[in-house]
Amino acid sequence: MTVVADPTCSECHQLHCYRQDRQFPDFCATVALAAEERDDLVALYRGDGEDAAIAHAAAEVEGLYYGKINRVEETVAFARRIGVRRIGIATCFGLIEETRVLVKILRLAGFETVAALCKVGSVDKTEIGIAEALKIKPGGFEASCNPILQARLLNRHETGLNLIMGLCVGHDILFTKHSQAPVSTLVVKDRVLGHNPVAALYTTRTYNARLLDETHLGAL
Repeated sequence: MTVVADPTCSECHQLHCYRQDRQFPDFCATVALAAEERDDLVALYRGDGEDAAIAHAAAEVEGLYYGKINRVEETVAFARRIGVRRIGIATCFGLIEETRVLVKILRLAGFETVAALCKVGSVDKTEIGIAEALKIKPGGFEASCNPILQARLLNRHETGLNLIMGLCVGHDILFTKHSQAPVSTLVVKDRVLGHNPVAALYTTRTYNARLLDETHLGAL
């Protein structure tokens, strides 16, 4: 059954908040924003704390390099601007080769790196309460992903920025929750689409038409 909700940004076709060249719809969150909260946000972004440092670095990288460099290069430029010395990488087992390439790039850029594999700790899935039948290959040892330990290991190395390399949906949430350093995602896992999940949204009228099938979605 399709859920009907109050309109938000996804229902806006003006997008006036970007350039202020049209008009705000009646339901616009910008219009509803209290002056006091707006002032508080501006103060955060203009301040001398971590939020301001991150916001300024992100804006500078966007302004200088928009459409000119790739995400890996943007990450290098951003990390340099927030003064990071050591970068942590929480990597999926299936992306360890890509992580090794990333490590080489980051070290060439002058950063120290610390990587933590998702299977670190080597705890069988049944030990954490996962049914044997829910293993990818039931009947043998199969390590559970361990995003909390990944975060703890990188915390112990006092990383200044942590990168996610293809952690599973949910595991990325746990890693981000337990990471002491700011977290950015470099690779979003999608085994079917070559780690390019937006391709599913581009093809809802063709190869991925099932995404608009309520019966299919309800069965997931």
